[in-house]
Amino acid sequence: METETIFIGNKALLDCLACRQCKKLKKCIINDEVNEFIEKAKKADAFVFGSLVYFAHPSARLLTFMDRAFYAYRESFMYKPAAAVLSTRRAGTTTSFDVINKYFTVASMLVISSTYWNHVYGGQPDEVLEDKEGLMTMYNIGKNMVWILKCIELGKSNHVEHPNNKKVSTNFIK
Repeated sequence: METETIFIGNKALLDCLACRQCKKLKKCIINDEVNEFIEKAKKADAFVFGSLVYFAHPSARLLTFMDRAFYAYRESFMYKPAAAVLSTRRAGTTTSFDVINKYFTVASMLVISSTYWNHVYGGQPDEVLEDKEGLMTMYNIGKNMVWILKCIELGKSNHVEHPNNKKVSTNFIK
């Protein structure tokens, strides 16, 4: 199984401008790594989005990245499995887990779970290695991801199509 890690933590990212040009152009007008990621996302089978936890929420850079990617290219994520994984010194993982998973559910993705919430504890990378439960949780996410990918392949080979859900938006402002 081939994987690729995309690290977005060392470059400035602009927030979504809400210009909606992406819907017309089929790409974001801000030409940066979000567009590069989307080209890869179109071909990807599954996703794992990870973040450190800052003040009880995921990295603002990750949220900016996901805002733009999921708004502009929801179709690139639909019906694909995804997992959120988090690392924290002490607290804030469950709220961060919730925030990231909301991107998955709004895009009709399959949310991959484990035997506990998908996080590890440690203020430094070597401290995470002491969190045996967290490491087992990460291991189990990997096993669950592989299993669901195999199930999807079996479904495709047996001509089982995804549900092709329709979307309706309601604006409550009149």
